[in-house]
Formats: sequence, C-alpha cells, structure tokens
Amino acid sequence: MKQVDFQRSLQGGADGFAPPPTIWQKLHLDPWLMLPFLLLMGYGLIILYSASEGDMGYVERQALRFLMAFMVMWGFAWIPPRYLRNIAPWLYAFVVGLLLAVLLVGVGAKGAQRWLEIPGLPRFQPAELMKLVLPMTIALWLSNKKIPPRFSHIIIGLLIIAIPVLMIAKQPDLGTSILIAASGVFAILLAGVPWRWVLLALGAAISALPGLWMVMREYQRQRVLTFLDPESDPLGSGWNIIQSKTAIGSGGLFGKGWMAGTQSQLHFLPESHTDFIVAVLGEEFGFVGIAVLLCLYMMILARGLYLSTQAEDLFGRLLSGSLVLTFFVYIFVNIGMVSGLLPVVGVPLPLVSYGGTSVVTLMTSFGMVMSVYSHRSRQGLMHK
Repeated sequence: MKQVDFQRSLQGGADGFAPPPTIWQKLHLDPWLMLPFLLLMGYGLIILYSASEGDMGYVERQALRFLMAFMVMWGFAWIPPRYLRNIAPWLYAFVVGLLLAVLLVGVGAKGAQRWLEIPGLPRFQPAELMKLVLPMTIALWLSNKKIPPRFSHIIIGLLIIAIPVLMIAKQPDLGTSILIAASGVFAILLAGVPWRWVLLALGAAISALPGLWMVMREYQRQRVLTFLDPESDPLGSGWNIIQSKTAIGSGGLFGKGWMAGTQSQLHFLPESHTDFIVAVLGEEFGFVGIAVLLCLYMMILARGLYLSTQAEDLFGRLLSGSLVLTFFVYIFVNIGMVSGLLPVVGVPLPLVSYGGTSVVTLMTSFGMVMSVYSHRSRQGLMHK
C-alpha cells in the first residue's frame, strides 16, 4: 500500500490528480516569452519615431500592426499541434500553387513579380505563407521517420525545400528565399543529421558558388561586388552601405542622442525606417543601444529554444526549433548586411523595421511555438 501511495504521489498528488493549470496555461501564452517581445516592440517604436523624423503616423500604424500580429499569434497559440500536423501537406500544396500563380499572373513592382491580386482581397505575397508552411511540412515528413533520418529521407526533404525556394528566387526575391530555405534546413538539422553529411553539404555548396554566379541576375551580382568593395562606386551602388557603416561607427559607445543622428536626420542614410533602421539605432544610442537590442533578441531566442525542447513529440520539437532558429536568421542577416558583413538582400530587422507582413509572419510562428508548449504542458499535467 505504501508503495502504491508513493507512486501516486509522484504522479501528481495523493489523489493522482494533476495540479490545476495556471492562468498562462489557460491563455496558452508564455509570460517569459511575451515579456521580451513587448520590450522589443516598445524599443522598436522608439527607434522608429526617430527614423521617421518624428512622424507619429508611422508609429501609430506600426503599433496597430503589432496589436494585430499579437492577436494572430494568440489565435495560433490556441490551435493544437495535431491540427497543424494534419493540414501541413495540404497547405504546402496550396501555397506552391499560389507561388506558381505568382510566376504566371503575379503583379510586379520595381522589377520583381512577387504579389497576387485577387478581386475583393488586398494584394498579398504568397512567399510569406511559405515561411510558416515549409517548416511544418519538413517537420511532418521527418517526424514519421526513424531518427536520425536516412540519407534518402534527407534528399526528399531537400527536394521539398527546393521547390518553393527556386520558385521564390525566380520572382526574384533572394532575401525571402534565403529565409525559407533556412527554415526547412534547420528542421532537417535538428532531426540529427550526422556532422560528416553537414560538412559534405557545405563543401558542395562552396564548390557550386561559381555556377551560382553564372545564373545570378545583374543586380544580384552588383550587390556582391558592392559588398566586396563598396568604395568602388561610393555615389551609386555603394552609397547605402557606406552611409550605414558611417552612421554605426559615428555612434561610439553611447551614441549622439535620440533624434540627434546626422546621417539619418539629414537624409544621408537611405531606408532608415525599414531595412537600415539598426544604423539609426547605432548612431543615436551607440554600442550600448545595440547591445540592449541584442540582449532582447537573445532572451527571445533562449526562451524559444527552451520551449522547443519541452515539446511532447518530434513534430513539435522540429517545428518549434526551426521557427526559432529562422528568427535568428532574420537578425543575423539584417545586422550583417547593415554593418557590411553580408551583401544587402532586403531582410527587415524583426519587430523593429517598419512593415506589417513580416511582423505578422514572425508573431504567427511564435504562436505555433507557444501552442506546442502550452498544449504539451496541459497534456503532461493530465498524464501525471
């Protein structure tokens, strides 16, 4: 009898009942993830106000987008992961069909054909949907296989990734194609791919660079050449990165002060409220300001990865982990290109750059992460 009572106490109390769920579990939200998100959004609005030269219209519209993105995130946090698992292949086929429609009848702007216009609906970019659908599909594919995956399973996974990535690169949209490819590749790597295969893949990718150069468009080649030597055309293609590096370097340790940056306020810095907004931060708040930004990002990444490790099944772990690591790619690529460490590819700084589509996409992805964790927590408590 004592042995039975002891086992029941280990399983959730003397009566064998799970403890009642907390208010956060009932809301399907994680407070330790929400806190840095809210701090980052507030920080981003402060920077945006300066980058837009005190235009409250930008700030109000961005705040409204944050509110809408939060509601979408919360809605996805309520969806049980099993539903995401069931609809993943159908969503993948549907979005691939939309990407094909973009290539055939899509709407173009500034030399790119990336949008669809459907009567009665606002113009939208199907590639944004693939940022969420592809990691779901790869996670589903690998969760049904033995781990670590066999070589043939990895090849099929890479083909699943290649189809939408090549279609998006054709639009052309190099920045989005990189993010989508990363989301799928992370899911494969998290499944336990042997390191020797990873090294072989990296070697193959490096050896393919000359061939990639041959198929790149002229403006893409120019971006690479500008990255290697921006001073070769200081008043043309090199202008953006030169002004960005000047702004960041002139900020020093503590910066010039809020709304006191010369590069941004005097219009030397292009796209100061979108892709190059971190240069505004570096000029006005200096190294300390950028360090605060990176700390907020690190809090989000650390908590997101922790939640992914607590997933109840392989599908949840692969999906959550790949979404969180894709968020890291956003940060790495944007800050890398603005500081001159990477070519300019047009990736916004998450939750700081002005814009709505990327905000909704990112918050939706973290809604999925919280769904995987919160539903697993409730089920785990019920089984204790």
